[in-house]
Amino acid sequence: MSLIVILFAIGLFLLAAEVLVPGGILGAAGGLLLLAGSALSFVEFGKSGGLIALLIAGTTAIILFYIELRILPKTRIGKRFFLSRQITATSAALPDSARDFVGKAAISSTVLSPSGYVTIDGKRYEAVSQSGHIALGTELEVVDAGPFQLTVRIKY
Repeated sequence: MSLIVILFAIGLFLLAAEVLVPGGILGAAGGLLLLAGSALSFVEFGKSGGLIALLIAGTTAIILFYIELRILPKTRIGKRFFLSRQITATSAALPDSARDFVGKAAISSTVLSPSGYVTIDGKRYEAVSQSGHIALGTELEVVDAGPFQLTVRIKY
């Protein structure tokens, strides 16, 4: 009996810890321990005892998931563990004429460390610096154009 309780307790603990350590490993291990505890209760207490243990394991797991997914995100501590905002930006490929940018002058629109944004002819493009960290507003020169970003260096 005590082994069944220990398996259930550790299984529920691992299911709860899944919130802190994502990846599914702790949750899967917790679920397996709950099944092992239920299987052991079938052996020790027969069919009715095993079904009761299985019902208890399933019910407590459902309650635990409800608490983790519905109640915990609304608490002050839970807000630190769950994402509440989305990243809505997208990256678009440069136009086919991006090769024409090579040799053109650019101005850094953001700090490049080493990636950021540059402005060329009034339009903003994603760029990576050849020379490491570049401050905002630095005059640059485009040295290469890849499919998604430009390569720039400080204009000498």
